[in-house]
Amino acid sequence: MTKYDFDKINNRRGTCSCKWDNAPDPEVLPMWVADMDFQTAPVIVDALQKRVAQGIYGYTHVPDEYYEAVINWFSRRHGWAFRRDWMVCVPGIVPALSAIVKALAAPGHKVLIQTPVYNCFFSSIRNNGCKIVSNPLVREGNAFRIDFDDLERKAADPDVKLMILCNPHNPAGRVWTREELKRIGDICMANGVAVVADEIHCELVYSGHEYTPFASLSDEFLKNSVTCISPSKAFNIAGLQIANMVIPDPEMREKIDKAVNVNEVCDVNPLGVIAAIAAYNGGEDWLMQLLDYLKGNYDCFRKFCSENLQDFPICELEGTYLVWMDCSKLGIASHQLELDLIREAKLWLNEGTMYGADGEGFMRWNIACPRSVMLEGLMRFRKFAESRVRH
Repeated sequence: MTKYDFDKINNRRGTCSCKWDNAPDPEVLPMWVADMDFQTAPVIVDALQKRVAQGIYGYTHVPDEYYEAVINWFSRRHGWAFRRDWMVCVPGIVPALSAIVKALAAPGHKVLIQTPVYNCFFSSIRNNGCKIVSNPLVREGNAFRIDFDDLERKAADPDVKLMILCNPHNPAGRVWTREELKRIGDICMANGVAVVADEIHCELVYSGHEYTPFASLSDEFLKNSVTCISPSKAFNIAGLQIANMVIPDPEMREKIDKAVNVNEVCDVNPLGVIAAIAAYNGGEDWLMQLLDYLKGNYDCFRKFCSENLQDFPICELEGTYLVWMDCSKLGIASHQLELDLIREAKLWLNEGTMYGADGEGFMRWNIACPRSVMLEGLMRFRKFAESRVRH
């Protein structure tokens, strides 16, 4: 029985929404930035309303209840038990990544990433004076795999100090298997490369696939890694600015904690703390129904494309709510295609090259919206594509 109404249209215009209020034209349908158009779990809303009613929003202390909620959730749902003293709270994954790079690599050092990949990986590396080394994912049919031979060659460079791993992967939609993660870990261990696992999408995994925390695979991987986690994507609370780093190695943790303070990103949002506790203690039922709805959206999206957009293959979606579409048939550079879609189709998607040069020819769709909205976006894209292919 469905308890939550994910088909409900929630008007987000006029709420200072990055997604909805940044469009140059109010008729533009935004399906770009990765937040959802669903109201969060009622248990979170109730907890926030109670906290807001106090009327005072000063600096916050992160209570024992918070740490217990996070630890119990990951132990129960994902079989990964970690300790409270390994955790460092931060306002978001992106400031966490920046602090980690600052702490574990010096200017001029190199950081491995697997492109196409989340755009803020690039800025976190460059802003700290480090160099990007890409291990491009290899497309096979409608999925991507890791080129392990290339990864091994590049990890062998003594200037490579870190690898930022996106697990599950944004935008390719892969949920890396235990075997894939173990090969990554073995290569990095053999070459003295620390692994920074961005696992922000870890709850958004569909039936038939399983999220494996990288650090859970072995004690060696645990000690050679930093794991970044947050309830923000799964529960649509990104604006509440709460995330965690799990850093088992004490020396590594001390360095990163110092960088967090140097970057002045050590204070978290009091409402974020409350929301995270509510999410992890009482939001599981909502999350499970959300996953069912998102999987239904993807199945509907795939069916529409197979019937109406055969020239625009999409990648298999194992996790996240972000669909990676091959738009190379149009012969338009991704950056220009984003602009043309906004102007002509009133549809805002993310250009593939936002995620690195390997994203050329692709566009990223955010399907975390009511199904009727998603279908409207697909209709707009089809109309645009038909007009361009015809010419």
